[in-house]
Amino acid sequence: MPAYKAPLRDFDFVLNELIKVQDIIPTLPGYEEATQDIFSAYLEQAAQFCESELAPLNRQGDEEGCHYDSATKSVTTPAGFKEAYKQYCELGFPALDCDPAYGGQGLPKSLGFPIMEMQCSANVAWSMYPGLSHGAYSAIHAHGTDEQKATYLPKLVDGSWTGTMCLTEPHCGTDLGLLKSKAEPQADGSYLISGTKIFISAGEHDLSDNIIHLVLARLPDAPKDVKGISLFIVPKYLKDGSRNAVACGSLEHKMGIKANATAVINLDGAKGWLIGEANKGLSCMFTMMNAARLGCGMQGLGLGEASFQGALAYARERLQMRALNGAKCPDKAADPIIVHPDVRRMLLTQKAYTEAGRALAGLLALQLDIEDKHPDAAVRADAADLVALLTPVAKAFMTDNGFAAANHGVQVFGGHGYIREWGMEQLVRDARISQIYEGTNGIQAIDLLGRKVLLDQGAKLRKFTKLIHKFCQQHEGHPQLGEFANPLAKLMKEVGELTMGVGMASMQDRDEAGAAASDYLRLIGHLTYAWLWARMAEVSFSKLGQGDDAFYNAKIATARFYYTKLLPEAEALKASIKTGAKPLMALDEEHFVF
Repeated sequence: MPAYKAPLRDFDFVLNELIKVQDIIPTLPGYEEATQDIFSAYLEQAAQFCESELAPLNRQGDEEGCHYDSATKSVTTPAGFKEAYKQYCELGFPALDCDPAYGGQGLPKSLGFPIMEMQCSANVAWSMYPGLSHGAYSAIHAHGTDEQKATYLPKLVDGSWTGTMCLTEPHCGTDLGLLKSKAEPQADGSYLISGTKIFISAGEHDLSDNIIHLVLARLPDAPKDVKGISLFIVPKYLKDGSRNAVACGSLEHKMGIKANATAVINLDGAKGWLIGEANKGLSCMFTMMNAARLGCGMQGLGLGEASFQGALAYARERLQMRALNGAKCPDKAADPIIVHPDVRRMLLTQKAYTEAGRALAGLLALQLDIEDKHPDAAVRADAADLVALLTPVAKAFMTDNGFAAANHGVQVFGGHGYIREWGMEQLVRDARISQIYEGTNGIQAIDLLGRKVLLDQGAKLRKFTKLIHKFCQQHEGHPQLGEFANPLAKLMKEVGELTMGVGMASMQDRDEAGAAASDYLRLIGHLTYAWLWARMAEVSFSKLGQGDDAFYNAKIATARFYYTKLLPEAEALKASIKTGAKPLMALDEEHFVF
């Protein structure tokens, strides 16, 4: 497996040429100092850290895994993880986009997202420790009391404490209405929390001095279902230094991300404090969950990039057979496999999905910054709507494509891809979980179609398609961009008609929306990527002749590959959606036999 190299040139393209962060970020209150030089300095420092510190620990961490001591209920991370985390904190990365009032650096999320991608490419299991902490920071910052913020945020910001999100229980995952953990109020205003949580990423480890668990539980008089869930802060260690009654019962034996401690957490009357309003915990937790869903998308993106880099290096070196049109390297025993069309197909699929995913991540990060800082409420609302619409797409489409890219990487390596020491099969195992946790991709699809599109009669979707329509209008019949604008306009129109049809059908039978959801999300994903590739082609055509033609010609060629080889999947998706729910629901349950 070749050494990981951060794609700094492509980050520069997305940030400064495609979404043009420097036209927007320094105009937002609080971001005046976030210049291009600041962005470049941080990205270069992050690249050096990920390449030299994290990437070398990746395979060894997978082989070693985490160590659980049943006597002390403690977990030791793989060799080198603790030292890397200490260096990460010393470099100031946990504080990057955090509030300066609590020790943060107050930098934009537009800078944080590419750094997150680098961490996921270099060592996705390690990246989850600080990633979960940032989610806990976000939830407490958004919903905590002043006292809670003063107590917990500075330690989360400097990295000396880490955080988790404790939702899932043995009998319930997505359906949190079934949650059984209990919270008993105490005279001093605290609560005693009892219950068992499973699949808790970074739930126990030796990287930090304390772990702050954010736990969903029910009050004694709580309403049933999700309307009766509250959120509590439950630290591993209390203010006086004593150990709280929260402990790791075991670690899961997993397919991948073995160097991240996925813990069973037992709460036996653990002391906790309510965050936000009673019985409103799910809305508070959604602050963390939405961040986690975008983080999952970044995992798919990062692992896809890592697989592409490995596959590309191998395809350039591995000699097998001759090119179909004659020898390309007659002085060698065979040609490198990169000359073969089917290998090109796999490499270009990896490249097309990865680079479009990077563009989507950059776009969403910028919208998050605008939503947070822009002085105009209407502009903030538009940014929030775009993020809400595309968050399930980022989570599901990016992780599905990341897993596909990782699989292609194994295939390019052939038999060597199946062998552990080459490192490619680890990427497949690590990528697989990203399609499952923080709401399976099927749940993301239901969220997109049901809540983000149909619930508001397509208002958010229409805002998004207006952006696409504007591009298509500007470039219809354009000698260079018409090849992208014309099919994009056609797809956009068909998506609108299809959405209306699904909406009408679901009014008569709600299974219609459920049956269409997964195909619909993938269709919206293709519409999004097609728009982004059209925009990337637009930028690249405008830059030809200015000194980096190889880079821009590669962008244009990849855009054409996407439109001609990957976007046609949209036709099959539309056909599948139109068949409705009947083919899925016609078979009675008792007829599922084997």
